[in-house]
Amino acid sequence: MAKAIYGYIRVSSIDQNESRQILAMEPYKIKGTNIYIDKKSGKNFERSEYKKLLKRIKSDDVLVIKSIDRLGRNYEEVLEQWRIITKIKGADIIVIDMPLLDTTMSKDLLGTFISDLVLQLLSFIAQNERESIRQRQAEGIVAARKRGTKFGRPTKELPENFEELFRKWNQEGLTRKEMAVRCNMHVSAFYRKVKGKYVNL
Repeated sequence: MAKAIYGYIRVSSIDQNESRQILAMEPYKIKGTNIYIDKKSGKNFERSEYKKLLKRIKSDDVLVIKSIDRLGRNYEEVLEQWRIITKIKGADIIVIDMPLLDTTMSKDLLGTFISDLVLQLLSFIAQNERESIRQRQAEGIVAARKRGTKFGRPTKELPENFEELFRKWNQEGLTRKEMAVRCNMHVSAFYRKVKGKYVNL
């Protein structure tokens, strides 16, 4: 019998809602104190809650995750975290979205072999899909630029009454920040726009 059941949830940013993953874990009756949640980008794998979980989890414990990509950001990382948890820690993993990746179901050699094989296949497919998405995005950006599409924020122009504001700035002693506010621009954008043209700024 398992010593403890843990849940791990990762969402890609602080704005993403973790409730879907929490709801999926309800049938496993995991204590609230045993659920660890990281809200960070997949590009940054320095996940503090995941590290705390790894310190707590022990042999025969069970880790529940919604999907296999919660373990890592690429093929190699998923396999490495799987190895650490199942081989080094001696714990089990349940992947809710993939019943074949449930190491609690079969402890014999065949069961372990099938689980590891499915894991490697799924991780490889997931990474290929991510790379394909990035490639399609890059190709789309190139095609859009060729059509004349511009990316990023539109360039703000100085207001038509800037000369008048500039004279008032000299008279009233406005700061650069106050001038930027009156021009409805960020200070750095304002400075780049007038640098070299208006020496007093």
